[in-house]
Parts: sequence; structure tokens; C-alpha cells
Amino acid sequence: MDRTRLLLDRLTAWSPVLLLGGLAALTYWLDAQVQAPVNARGDAPRHEPDMYIERFRAVSLGPDGKARQSLSATRAEHFADDQTSEFAEPRLYLTEPGRPALTLTAERGKLSADRDNAWFTGNVRAERDAPAGGADDGMPGGKMTLTTQSLHIDTRRERFDTDAPVTIEEPRGIIKGTGLEFDNVAKTARLKSQIHGTMQPRPAPAKTP
Repeated sequence: MDRTRLLLDRLTAWSPVLLLGGLAALTYWLDAQVQAPVNARGDAPRHEPDMYIERFRAVSLGPDGKARQSLSATRAEHFADDQTSEFAEPRLYLTEPGRPALTLTAERGKLSADRDNAWFTGNVRAERDAPAGGADDGMPGGKMTLTTQSLHIDTRRERFDTDAPVTIEEPRGIIKGTGLEFDNVAKTARLKSQIHGTMQPRPAPAKTP
């Protein structure tokens, strides 16, 4: 369990919820582009898109003019009845100075009208690049990957969770479990059940002659 704790501690260093801040900002313009049509007949609105974009891509620039966040999808749809946005094959990418790049992909994505909640389903994969210099937090550096079939993210409370099986991989090992809760504010991560996996032991410090 100590090794599992080490892996989860590294997961909390991701700050992956920053991705959702980018997602909210990059899709805000969808509402600005669309005005809900007036329903003269007074019928209950149907849940169908009032706007869609094929091969959608949006980029947010930093103060230096360089790309910091990008969101792409093979199709993006906006729904007037509940002001939600849905994405086919979304790919969210975040790069910030001094931080490893983060990428999130899935088969489908959905963003609530208030931008407080996002859902990703189907082959969800969150990947953090290796830290610059090859190490972080005193541990061997390397790419870290989280895979699952569904992921819910609460952008306001900076949390994400899933009840589906989860796999976390990094150079020192692999941990699997069912269900995950991550709190970016408290810097805690908890696998709920059926936890198993392997991790290489921390290398012993070099002896001083």
C-alpha cells in the first residue's frame, strides 16, 4: 500500500483540473455565437443541436502569444434547450510554463451549460508528459497515464471522479482499481476498491565513500 500511496501522491501533482478551466474558456464562445430561437408555438423544446461545427478546433493563447490550451473534436454541437455542448472525439491539450504538458482524449465529451461539470466517455485517456529534467518530487521522471471508460469533472470544486475501472501507469509501475476520487484542492486521490498492481522499489541512495 505504501507504493500505491506513492503513485497516488504523484497523481495529485498533476493538477489535471486545469484542463477543465481551459475547456470552459475555449467553449464559452459557443453560447455567444448562438441565440436560442423564439418558439412561437410554445412547444417544449426538443434536444437537438442548433449549431454544429465539423473538425472543430479552438486555441487559447498566453500573454506571450503562444498557445497554452487547445480543444479539438471531429464534431462539436451546441444544444439550445439546455445550453450544453457535446464533442465527438475530443482532444484537450494544456501546456503551461514550468509544467509538463497534459493531454485528455475520449470518444465523447459533454460540457454543462454553467461550465461546472464535464463528462468524458469511451476510452478516456489522460496523459502527462515527462517532467523537464527527467524527475519531479524527488522521484524518477517519466510519462504518467490514466485510462478509464468514463470520467466526470467538477470544475468549480476542482474534483474528478469515476466508478469505472481505472489504470494508472508510470515508469516505476502500474496500479489498477475500480473507482477513483481526486480532489485538486485537498491534493488527495483515492482508488475505491479492487486495488492491485506492481511498483518498483525506490532506489537506495548512493553511499558516500
